[in-house]
Amino acid sequence: MKLQPVDIQTLTPEIFSVFGQRNALLTAGAEGKVNPMTIGWCQLGRLWSIPVCTVYVRPERYTYSLMEQGDYFTVSVFPEEAGDILRLCGTKSGRDVDKVAACGLTLRRGAGDAPFFDEAEWVLVCRKLYAQDLSESCVQDGTHILHHYGAQGWHRMYVGEVVEAYAR
Repeated sequence: MKLQPVDIQTLTPEIFSVFGQRNALLTAGAEGKVNPMTIGWCQLGRLWSIPVCTVYVRPERYTYSLMEQGDYFTVSVFPEEAGDILRLCGTKSGRDVDKVAACGLTLRRGAGDAPFFDEAEWVLVCRKLYAQDLSESCVQDGTHILHHYGAQGWHRMYVGEVVEAYAR
């Protein structure tokens, strides 16, 4: 069964069992380039009275430049048996590898020409609303936070309005 458009209000992903355990692909595209990146951090909810999805990308990542250039991004959750796709997209850089081709993914487009993949279980298409760099100076209790940072930079947070959703 192919992914079909669904009402955002009826999609109820089990976010705590997906992010951090199964994970997902954050995908951005600009100037004809598309890059999926495995993510384990994501928030879904309501902010400013609209449905939003918040993702985080370090400036060192190839996806960062695509997120900065484009107005849309997608979050695609794959079935558990797609672990090889998530491993490759989490360990290889889009600077060096065409991950879409390497994984044999079927590229589709949503609102704003946002790239996503037909092999996913569900997809959120998001329009960027807000971006802000996380900062050590704002950390209140570093117990669970500071070990994520060392030689690499702090993440940039992107809040996107969920404008479309697709599910099987």
